[in-house]
Amino acid sequence: MDTKKKILDVALTLFSEKGYGNVYVGQIAEGVGIKAPSLYKHYKSKQDIFNAILDEMRERYNQKAADLNMNGSDYLADSELYKNVSEDELVKMGIGLFSFFLHDEYECKFRKMLTIEQFSDRELSKLFSDQYFDEPLKYQSGLLHFLIMQGKMKEDDADIMALQFFAPIYLLMTVCDRQPKREKECLRKLEKHVRQFSRIYKGDDK
Repeated sequence: MDTKKKILDVALTLFSEKGYGNVYVGQIAEGVGIKAPSLYKHYKSKQDIFNAILDEMRERYNQKAADLNMNGSDYLADSELYKNVSEDELVKMGIGLFSFFLHDEYECKFRKMLTIEQFSDRELSKLFSDQYFDEPLKYQSGLLHFLIMQGKMKEDDADIMALQFFAPIYLLMTVCDRQPKREKECLRKLEKHVRQFSRIYKGDDK
């Protein structure tokens, strides 16, 4: 593993264990096995390391979304995909993304860091809300509104539908974070949730 990548891995592990604010560059360098001045040859600051972790996470997510033949961030780019998606395909996509967020090393550790910092760092608190509330709901709401207009979903409040769809998924993920042994149970509930949501709101083509 190259030094730049190792710095990110060690930093994120420390952030997830101690919180971002309680980790210093010297500790990261020690974990990597180098001196702080050597670390600065690769990253200018702890914030620079943090930004690089965010970039790595985006790349990992984009690759996973591409593996599922979706954009994952732009609902308009995914709108045609969802127009004719089957219930089984929807379940497969849901489980695929759920498992990614649960098991990807960066996503998992980053979420733990945000959980620690949410009540002490205003910027990280906002980032937590952006990542696990505002952005997912904006994507889901836009997508559901499109599907309603296309007659693929029953007409209803798309914002509330998005909340009804996403909230249980996030809740199940937090259970798995705390109690990993319950993953199989949560996956079963996730599948039932996706299928029930699909059946409740599935519309007739106009």
